[in-house]
Formats: sequence, C-alpha cells, structure tokens
Amino acid sequence: MTNYKIICDEYHLKDFIKWLPELLPHEIYYLALFARKKYSPELKHSKTDKTQLKRFTSDKSRMFDKIKQLECELGSYKFKDVVAPQESLALYVTVNPRSQIIAAKNALRKLVDLATNPYNNWNVHQEVMSEIQKAKSRTCWVDFDIDLDMTSLTPENTQTHFMNAFTELTEKILHGDGWTHTPHIKLLKTHSGYHILIDPRQYSTQSQFKVTDWYRVITDTFTVDQSGDNMIPVVGCTQGGSMPYFIV
Repeated sequence: MTNYKIICDEYHLKDFIKWLPELLPHEIYYLALFARKKYSPELKHSKTDKTQLKRFTSDKSRMFDKIKQLECELGSYKFKDVVAPQESLALYVTVNPRSQIIAAKNALRKLVDLATNPYNNWNVHQEVMSEIQKAKSRTCWVDFDIDLDMTSLTPENTQTHFMNAFTELTEKILHGDGWTHTPHIKLLKTHSGYHILIDPRQYSTQSQFKVTDWYRVITDTFTVDQSGDNMIPVVGCTQGGSMPYFIV
C-alpha cells in the first residue's frame, strides 16, 4: 500500500451519500478525518483520543470525489512528528446539514471580535470552519452513540445482547400505546458499537407522546455516550481498520 485507503466500498459509500438528506440552497455537509488513539497503539502518547487531520465541506454531488482526494501518499498525515497509521484513520460527517447563512453570521461576529483585539495566533479559515461545524440548519436525524463494553463480555455475546435489546426497543417505539405514527429508525454498526438514528420528522405531532418519550426509551435501554446532533462515521469508509455499515 503506497497511499492511505479511505474508501473501503464504493457502492456502500455512494449509497450512503444518496441516503443523506437533500440539501437546501444554503446548506452544506461538514466532514472531518481523524486519527484516533484507541485504534492505534502507535498514538498512545497523544493527549486526546481524536486528532483532526483534515476537515472540509461538501454538497452531495461532490462528496465522493472529495473523499477520494483524501487518499494521499502514506505518511502525509502527521501531527507533530508522528505519522498517522492507516489503522488509526476514521472519517466522520454531520448527519444534519449545516447552514452557511447561520455560519456566516456567527463567523462575522467572531471575526470582528478577533480583529479588534490583539492577535493571538488565530486562523481565519479555521475560525470559519468551526462556525460551519456548529451551525446546524435543521434536525433530520437525532443520533444516539453507543459504545459496547468489549471487556466484560465476548464481542459475540455483547452484540447479541444489544440486538435483542434493540428489537425490544423498536417494538416499544413502533407499537407502544400512544404511537400513532412510525418514526424512521436507522441502525449503524460501527467499529466498537452502534449508532441509533431516529428521524423526528416522521413522528406524529398528534400523538399524546412527545419526542422526549422515545428519547427516554432509548436512554433507559442503553448506555448512551452522546446523543443529539452528532457526527457519525461515514458508511463505506475506514474507521479504525473496519467499515461502518447500516444494519437497518
């Protein structure tokens, strides 16, 4: 291997890009490539688990090509003097579109504040990119990030337990009292766990239950690391030497 390999399966990646919500004229997707310490012992001296190597924005039509451009020569990704190993890489995307209008307004205020004070090593490009990352346009998916404990049980038993619990969870959400409309549920298998994604737009506002009810059902059923407007690993691309994929 002379180049980094970001795309593991072109078909799954293209299918994932097609699945992403369609963008409005002012919207964009934000993506970031990380080197993660938990995937590579060579990065054990890093102070944080995630070291950002590259971040960029894209619409759906250009996303595949922009991801392909990340496959540069091995050794090109570094932080300090450490070369990022192939197995450490993981690509993430904001599953909810970002608003360039909101980002522009917030960046304008931020840059005025920075420009009217003594310079302290800030970077215009990085400041604007950070505002894009934070500027959620609308909620298409609510994400629940669940890491499995691979130390207390075998991976097979842990995953079997999770899938049994997930089946019971969907029964509660889809057929429980008060649920008059089926919310859209996606289950994403990741390197060491799962992401449960729910489309709140599919939920009936006429039901006596509120969004907090299915939120509570999920958080009561699983140990959730993070929930809400999370970045998710890109299906069809590398994540610590494995490939994330949709189960449901």
